Amino acid sequence: MSKYTDVGVEKHGHVGLIEIRKPPLNFFDVSLINQIADALEEFDRDIEIRASVLAAQGKAFCAGANFNDPARHEQEERAASDPAANLPINHLYVQAVRIFRNKKPIVAAIHGAAIGGGLGLAVSADFRVTCPEARFSANFTKLGFHPGFGLTVTLPELIGKNNAELMFYTSRRVTGEEAYRWGLANELVPQDRVRAAAMKLAGEIAECSPLGLVSTRATMRAGLADRVLAATNHELVEQTRLRATEDFKEGVKATAERRVANFKGR
Repeated sequence: MSKYTDVGVEKHGHVGLIEIRKPPLNFFDVSLINQIADALEEFDRDIEIRASVLAAQGKAFCAGANFNDPARHEQEERAASDPAANLPINHLYVQAVRIFRNKKPIVAAIHGAAIGGGLGLAVSADFRVTCPEARFSANFTKLGFHPGFGLTVTLPELIGKNNAELMFYTSRRVTGEEAYRWGLANELVPQDRVRAAAMKLAGEIAECSPLGLVSTRATMRAGLADRVLAATNHELVEQTRLRATEDFKEGVKATAERRVANFKGR
């Protein structure tokens, strides 16, 4: 039986394809991120694969984390029980850092919403192909929460500190056109062409020398995984603290009820 239950893994010549299969919204949990990291490591070991595409079924690319994931709860409760200790990183973030340590270029096909941690997953790729219908949102503060998945490092490096602050502080949804203008997306195509365009870009990359690609990418992304590791350690501490607040409970409830939250600052 395949170890991949939430993703599909295919090979198309020198391009690997990872398809998230948890439609319609593709909420992630520890298992899903672990499987994506496993697939990327499998591609790293495959001499025939030179680039990969990360795509998704359903309405959204990834609408964020599954806050009901038992493994996530266990890790956060353990951290919260001893806040003075040298906290171990949340298991989900261990898997996230593995994604940043892969060796070969990734193109993300963003055909729908990339929200919260789903935005973090999209930004972990080297390039993003999107469409006008897509929406990108770092909606953490609207939940009464702190950004995660390394976004406090990766998003400012990609679109600039002030644009990242704008996304963090407003939790607004950025359209595909805005994302393209800001450099959050590299290509803007019709929605039904997103995956094909991502595969084409990955194919163009795969025409280059595999040794040259890995060497150049290692130089360009030098230290990135370590910066993400440091960021996720800090993000976890803040997320654990804020998760215990009344505001977080109200933020999650208000989002589910599609209304403006009534935050109290406690």
